[in-house]
Amino acid sequence: MEEKLKIKLSIADRVYPLTIDPKQEEGLRKAAKNIENLAKKFEQNYAVRDKQDVLAMCALQFASKIEQSGIDRSENTKAVLERLKALDDLVHSKLGE
Repeated sequence: MEEKLKIKLSIADRVYPLTIDPKQEEGLRKAAKNIENLAKKFEQNYAVRDKQDVLAMCALQFASKIEQSGIDRSENTKAVLERLKALDDLVHSKLGE
């Protein structure tokens, strides 16, 4: 059984102590860094000073990417299924079934 790891992540000028599985560390640190970078971008480009507004905008950005990715995957899956059905129909027609 793996030992838990205690780390501290800084997000929006606040430090968050976490106890995690060691395999989660890289992902959490990258996520925190991405949030920090995006927050800085929003603060610079939109002159937003309220950290809550900045974090809400970050959350919206990341959530919309996840949702769009799901939509894209769903559309791709539908297209693949249609192509597979067409291929199956073609194979059956050539085999005389």
